[in-house]
Amino acid sequence: MSPTSTDTVKTHIGEAGSHLAQAARDAGAAVKNAAQVAGDELKLGRASVKSDLADSAMAGVAAFEEGGTAAKEQYDVLLDKGRDLVESAADLIRERPIAAFGTAFAAGWIIAKLARSK
Repeated sequence: MSPTSTDTVKTHIGEAGSHLAQAARDAGAAVKNAAQVAGDELKLGRASVKSDLADSAMAGVAAFEEGGTAAKEQYDVLLDKGRDLVESAADLIRERPIAAFGTAFAAGWIIAKLARSK
């Protein structure tokens, strides 16, 4: 007996069901693999972020330490300039004592006037 049209349709529907079931299994496996790959990438990304943050912290500490050294250097430069200014003023006073006294007197008088006006 040869297969009837109904039997052929049943066979094709059965095949379609089998292929559909296999497609569902393949899709599930693909989603599972994608989730696993995404999880692995997330772990790698997290490790990279931690490493970058650690490097940033180390660079910040190094900058802070160098900042202290730079501040000391600037402090020393300012002290040297202050000493030079005092020495220059002392030399000027030695060279022209009357002019220095007059200038100091005038500055004191102006400061006193300003202080009294307030």
